[in-house]
Amino acid sequence: MTDAVEARARLSRGTSGAAILQAVADALTGRPRGGVLVDVGCGAGDLWAVVAPRFDRYVGLDAARYDGFPTAAEFARHDLDAGRCPLPDGVGDVVAAVETVEHLENPRAFVRELARLTKPGGWVVVTTPNQLSLLSLLTLIAFGEFNAFRAGSYPAHRTALLAIDLRRIAAECGLTDVRVTYSGSGRVPGTARKYPAALSRRLPRLLSDNVLLVARKPAGVAA
Repeated sequence: MTDAVEARARLSRGTSGAAILQAVADALTGRPRGGVLVDVGCGAGDLWAVVAPRFDRYVGLDAARYDGFPTAAEFARHDLDAGRCPLPDGVGDVVAAVETVEHLENPRAFVRELARLTKPGGWVVVTTPNQLSLLSLLTLIAFGEFNAFRAGSYPAHRTALLAIDLRRIAAECGLTDVRVTYSGSGRVPGTARKYPAALSRRLPRLLSDNVLLVARKPAGVAA
């Protein structure tokens, strides 16, 4: 792995917002407790702090190991644009990529790798900025760029995806039971304020800054 890859990865600072992490946790409500969580693009491991009671084991992958990564957790360094990662097929009961796919060159290859890492019957969760939020749409009209992909976000943010793209990619990768949900938290355009939570929940696509794909690997598919 080159220093340039690690430097670009560190532009994200290895963190995700609390609303995004909670949305991932909410998306996993109802699955049996236990098993392995693989966090691809794990950053500082913030997701583990939110969902640790639900799993027996946590494995993080990223191009850089960030300060604050849980000392008891497992970590593998990997350039996520470089293809197959150093983990076996079917290792994860849940494989999550929180605010990661937008940093990469090939989202289809990436989701195929997430599916490879997932046990048959396991879950894949992907989050990314919501390009169809009111904030993003107004930024597109005003500046010709999605809000999360303006010049200041490049080269950290490379690939903008819509919810329909996530659905299509999931289908192409053989995933089923596909759901698209939203973070329920969004910034009011032109301000630093957030919409009231009740309003964001009522109009999730328009008033959420982030979108989530939740899908399953069919139980009959070989690991």
